[in-house]
Amino acid sequence: MRVFLAYASSRGRALIGRRLYLPEHTWSRDTERRRRAGVPEDVVFTTKPRLALQMIEQALDAGVSTSWVTGDEAYGHDPGLRAALEVREVGYVLAISCATRVRINQGRTAVRADEVAGRLPASAWHRQSAGPGAKGPRYYDWAWVHIGTDEHRHLLVRGNPTTDELAFCLCWAPRIVPLSELVRVAGTRWCIEECFQAAKCQVGLDHYQVRNWTAWHRHVTLAMLALAFLAVAADVARPTWRADPNRPTRSGEPVDLSIPEIRRLIGALFSPPVTSLNALLHWSNWRTSHQASARRSHYRRRLSVPSGT
Repeated sequence: MRVFLAYASSRGRALIGRRLYLPEHTWSRDTERRRRAGVPEDVVFTTKPRLALQMIEQALDAGVSTSWVTGDEAYGHDPGLRAALEVREVGYVLAISCATRVRINQGRTAVRADEVAGRLPASAWHRQSAGPGAKGPRYYDWAWVHIGTDEHRHLLVRGNPTTDELAFCLCWAPRIVPLSELVRVAGTRWCIEECFQAAKCQVGLDHYQVRNWTAWHRHVTLAMLALAFLAVAADVARPTWRADPNRPTRSGEPVDLSIPEIRRLIGALFSPPVTSLNALLHWSNWRTSHQASARRSHYRRRLSVPSGT
């Protein structure tokens, strides 16, 4: 089993940390199995949240700048991880289950998260986008509740307007932040899945049959490096005017070069196609322009849906 750390910003995202998780009984205590796989003797059983914390602290100590950490329930349920992030003054939005008990009424009462959500009035819910998706803004209904004894700690509740399904997050920040900021961070959690998809499809993250500790780390590290290179190349290729929020998008403008498109163009340099370079670039421009047109259509359709539906 693997634990990865992803870094996401407005300029791109990539995998920057990896650890192998060794189950306690089937791996960590099996001396012969460890010997055959080449697991170092000093590697001991470590929980997934602890592995995640090791990578986060390593990244912070190396100078990686970040204000937030987000993750799924496996990490949201670990009090040690949350406490360590608070000590480093790094905010978090971590998923939890509906049965998790949170303290309300200035910390005097412990109540299940779903019970807290059930008591909220209609006025407590706000429809906001968790970020742009492939087919338009990802709108959900959101509510937040102060928990504990300070204004820096919240229970964030996300409601799916289509299925009425609820999801919950524990949130903390070293400063007072608005609901929109917590919603933005919660939406960023999906970046890890995008990283996995790009790494598997474009740089062969899972294209291996290794059975050795060292071989796995070598393969995965090279795949992560290749993905980071493509992410940087995509950012460098992005037109400077994209950063101007006041400039409207014009009809016919292609989308930014994606990681798959960058990889396709780089591959053509090392394995020249039968067609000419001009034909290759013309085809790439047609494809990105078509993608831009499809995205505009999806966004118009998504934004035309009444907000109350």
